[in-house]
Amino acid sequence: MRVLLLVTAFNGLTQRVFEQLRLQSHEVRVIFAGCDDEVRDTVNLFRPDLILCPFLKQRIAEDIWNKHLCIIIHPGITGDRGPSSLDWAILNRESEWGVTALQADSEMDAGDIWSTGNFPMREASKASLYRQEVTKMAAHLVDEAIELFKLRTDALQVNPLSLRFKPQALDYSRADVKGELRPLLKQPQRAIDWSRDSTQTVLDKIRAADSFPGVLDEFCGMPVYLYGAHREGDSEGALKGDRPKQILGQRHGAICVATIDGAVWISHLKRQKIESQAFIKLPATWVLGKAVDTVPELSLKVLPDNKTDTFSEITYSESGSVGYLYFNFHNGAMGTEQCYRLLKAYKAALVRDTRVLVLMGGDDFFSNGIHLNHIEASEDKAESSWLNINAIDDLIKAILETRNKITVAALKNNAGAGGAMMALACDYIFARDGVVLNPHYKAMGLYGSEYWTYTLPNRVGVEKAAELTESCLPLGAQAAANIGFLDAIFPGDVTAYQFELNKHVTDIAADYQFEQLLANKLQRRDRDEAEKPLAAYRQEELLQMELCFWGEGSQYHAKRYNFVYKVSCTRTPAYLKYDSNKPEIKTSSVSV
Repeated sequence: MRVLLLVTAFNGLTQRVFEQLRLQSHEVRVIFAGCDDEVRDTVNLFRPDLILCPFLKQRIAEDIWNKHLCIIIHPGITGDRGPSSLDWAILNRESEWGVTALQADSEMDAGDIWSTGNFPMREASKASLYRQEVTKMAAHLVDEAIELFKLRTDALQVNPLSLRFKPQALDYSRADVKGELRPLLKQPQRAIDWSRDSTQTVLDKIRAADSFPGVLDEFCGMPVYLYGAHREGDSEGALKGDRPKQILGQRHGAICVATIDGAVWISHLKRQKIESQAFIKLPATWVLGKAVDTVPELSLKVLPDNKTDTFSEITYSESGSVGYLYFNFHNGAMGTEQCYRLLKAYKAALVRDTRVLVLMGGDDFFSNGIHLNHIEASEDKAESSWLNINAIDDLIKAILETRNKITVAALKNNAGAGGAMMALACDYIFARDGVVLNPHYKAMGLYGSEYWTYTLPNRVGVEKAAELTESCLPLGAQAAANIGFLDAIFPGDVTAYQFELNKHVTDIAADYQFEQLLANKLQRRDRDEAEKPLAAYRQEELLQMELCFWGEGSQYHAKRYNFVYKVSCTRTPAYLKYDSNKPEIKTSSVSV
């Protein structure tokens, strides 16, 4: 089947659907919805059997949906309509929410319903729910829509009277239609009343606006948007203030703010736009600057317990001979200081009495590599980029040179760029079904480091490594396992995934041949080091990165700026325009 993905952006959900369809041998193209003429040209040339819209904010031109079947994936229960679906669900503390596949029509979100599926809500931000529950359900509905489309097409070709499936018109009189048309949620409705709102209400309001548009508020006389809310626990010693909105402490860029019945941590702020000057999301203390100089830094030990009920980006747990190291960085990005803090925690975990060390990543991402927002906020962006790439290289070098443990990368969630390459430094890579990897840098105008020119060809071969890094296309879990990037895929259900992960790493630690397994690892590393030292790979990569950071004609700084300031791209990127099933790889950037 020829399937066209008509999207606002090539985000995580779109990428998962893209990879899912390619794995099923469909011919897939992607087109951005920003320019109707480009969409029309693509439709006329590609002649899709079906147009799918997994992430679409714009209206589809009438002449397109009139001539071609367009199915839109909407993040709401049956009958839900409007642009703030998940926002309202969080604020109303819905126990269940859903995703609906509906046919494009003249009225937004009011077309005939093809299928729908619900999921239980959890205490999480809108962005987290979207990346996980919504994405998983949307992928399932896409499969359903494809099957229903085939049934419908086959029936129409044989005998139109035998057509069994017909999409259902939206009918609010039906008992199973529980959604409603909800308006755009605006800042006055999102506003926090610190004198009245409970901790839970404050959390709900910030989570309902994360990652867009944030909750507009004022701190230290500065209008700012709030992001990244975490509850301060109620255990002995938990922080509490004398008055609501009092800043009680800071930790690694986050601020702890008193509520009427407790406290919340707010990790990130963004200054409100001033005339023509826009701002980006940054750690809260970076934005507030000198105004919080006297606020105490509330430090934690190097390896905080994973069950800690206060804000901590890095935590640790143990079970028998297995250690689990978590690094829950906002949006998966790792700035220079965060890399070195994680390196310190990693070295502390190495001296624990365990056999296997598992890198767990965070709640929504495993890792996405260097922190572009941190770099953009610095005075010398090239120097900041250099420091950040060297910091993550130092971390990965420590993983590659680990000699007393077997290391495992556990990808519960997506990984990109240097974060995907960081996983390659481990001895084993396990992933949850549905995870999407982006093991490339070129779309950001970078060559990449993280020792990828050593680890990636070792995993997938030189030719495949060149294809992955040059094509800039996502890599689904199953496709990654097929080429050797992953060692195993565990179930998509989080509980089942965790059970399988624990079982596998426990089995590795308990293997009666563990000492031989470790010896084989060291022998391979020593052999590779003798053939070509890690330092040589790093030097070669960093020579290329120097050109990206300081060289004339480099596109990195412009691409980074557009990315962090969310400069919308109305035209489809060039790397998505060719036949997605047969990417053309012009040159190899792998140095061996």
